[in-house]
Amino acid sequence: MNIAPAAPVATVNDKNFPPLVRQFLDFLKLEKHFSEYTVKSYGADLIQFCQFLSAEIGGEHAQAARSNGIAELPPDDKLVKIEPLSIREFLAYLYAQNYTKSTTARKLATLRSFYKFLIRRGLVSINPLSTIRTPKQEKRLPKCLDLEQVQKLLDAPGDGDLLSSRDRAMLEVLYSSGIRVSELVELEMSDLDLVEGVLRVRGKGRKDRITPIGSQAIKALQRYFELRQLDMKSQNGSSTQRVFLNKHGESLSTRSVRRKLDKYLSMAGLDPGISPHTLRHSFATHLLNNGADLRSVQELLGHQSLSTTQIYTHLSTTKMKQVYDDAHPRAHAGPIPHPAAPSSILPAKAG
Repeated sequence: MNIAPAAPVATVNDKNFPPLVRQFLDFLKLEKHFSEYTVKSYGADLIQFCQFLSAEIGGEHAQAARSNGIAELPPDDKLVKIEPLSIREFLAYLYAQNYTKSTTARKLATLRSFYKFLIRRGLVSINPLSTIRTPKQEKRLPKCLDLEQVQKLLDAPGDGDLLSSRDRAMLEVLYSSGIRVSELVELEMSDLDLVEGVLRVRGKGRKDRITPIGSQAIKALQRYFELRQLDMKSQNGSSTQRVFLNKHGESLSTRSVRRKLDKYLSMAGLDPGISPHTLRHSFATHLLNNGADLRSVQELLGHQSLSTTQIYTHLSTTKMKQVYDDAHPRAHAGPIPHPAAPSSILPAKAG
């Protein structure tokens, strides 16, 4: 878990961004078609970096920015005239604030993308991150729920009223399809084909894919839609084309989905550290454990690279080893004795 920086990072909004950062974020949104959540994450990283260069945060670690005069320059000049030393000092600041290696790597990835953008625009000739290495990541397997835990979670909301039926449908769809929460909240009514049992999902980079959903998810959606038709706010809101709406009839946010999940984790007595992404991990792992091939799981998850999907093979291999240890009669037969040395099996020489 990240520890909050000693000095608060500014709230991300348009007026905080230097012009070059604003251009970069527009490029991500309008040309690369990144999601709004991803663009905000990039913006937050760059705002923090700009604050560091201005010596607003960082304390002694911002010394490089002060000593070379960067801290006194206009915002865009700070970014264009940056030296590798300032970036190393920024990494030292992140380390001092106990940011995890994965978070630090993400912030570095943001800076790499930003400076590649500046180089393509001819504003920077040498990438200041060319000599900066990304911290080596710990190889951590994603959390995964077993089938009993999944059932407890899916049963927690019930479906007796509109909001409960909506929440159950959301959880059923997440587990049944393996889609991301950002993809879930962007689902529109025209993306559903409950007769065929498929969803059209708008993935990263606006790359659409078709993914199937199971009968339980379809049933939960049908129940939700039955109750939704009786609700005036749902019928008259500005986002009626969206599948999942909040109690005011507006689009549901990813943060709201997280809050709802926390509520049902507590009700089901499950680990509060479980995230919506855990359902995606569970979806992939359960498919592989039951014989699905890796390439199909890649397609269902919307991964561009098969290597991204391969993390789940470690989970399924672990499960397979557990099954073997529990079931094979020789799995716990004790260590195999070391083969005897050749000299010990030769006949003894006569005296």
